[in-house]
Amino acid sequence: MKIVVQRVKKTTLSVDGCKISEIPFGLTVFLGVKAGDTETNADYLMKKVAGLRIFEDENGKMNRSVQDVGGEVLLVSQFTLYGDAKKGFRPSFSLAERPERANELYEYAVKRLQEQGVCVKKGVFGADMKIEQFNDGPVTIIIDTD
Repeated sequence: MKIVVQRVKKTTLSVDGCKISEIPFGLTVFLGVKAGDTETNADYLMKKVAGLRIFEDENGKMNRSVQDVGGEVLLVSQFTLYGDAKKGFRPSFSLAERPERANELYEYAVKRLQEQGVCVKKGVFGADMKIEQFNDGPVTIIIDTD
């Protein structure tokens, strides 16, 4: 399992021209599920998301989590994080988990974040989503369970 975490001032997610989710500030998290991933992988990564200290404290140091600053998380499933473009120009997605299982783990990850007291907004699994975000920093962190 792999996540890309971006600190944002605002993110809006739309499908077919309709706004589905919006966060005023916090983290946009893109989640890729690899074939064979388990709930244990999701537990590990969602604990990281909740506690990741990438917001500035009163001294300008990145020392606060999304929970500390009262931010929200927009969690977006993104199988393309497991796109392999080493050969040729068309990525292979053979490492990505099949959609049914990936969606189960995505929903599980949402629940785990919520259980930690994080306000979570969601994307639409499998949809063609349009995402507008105002990155802050920019701060981008990539974490995987491999």
